[in-house]
Amino acid sequence: MIEPAAWQIVPANWRDLNELRQIEKICFGDDAWPLLDLVAVLTFSGVVRLKAVANERMVGFVGGEVNSREAIGWITTIGVLPDYRRQGIAQALLSACEEQLGTAHVRLSVRRSNLAAIALYQKTGYFQAGVWQAYYYDREDALILEKKR
Repeated sequence: MIEPAAWQIVPANWRDLNELRQIEKICFGDDAWPLLDLVAVLTFSGVVRLKAVANERMVGFVGGEVNSREAIGWITTIGVLPDYRRQGIAQALLSACEEQLGTAHVRLSVRRSNLAAIALYQKTGYFQAGVWQAYYYDREDALILEKKR
């Protein structure tokens, strides 16, 4: 286990593409974002992009953007490498992204079976606001969770 002082949350940029590709593949497998989506999250304006760094290595990432039509922030992706989980990194990434989004409402999607992530989200104030049927590659549902800040 890494001491909390041994990791930090910092802005991500296009130079992080290869490490982000690895995190996406390890964390999400067949549901990992394609290359063009990763380039977009690392380069498009208006996107919040933060990484967790430990030992000079990206160990987690969060991306988010504001749906200005609805004035809702969306956490579009969040993942932490397995060896670095349960150390507060995901919660720190989530909190930092929510703060930078600056919206009164934040939403995200999560696999129905990802009980650890759901527990974290509920602990931080998220509640179920909907379901996207058969959303993932293997046709598992996505729960839509929302937080009112």
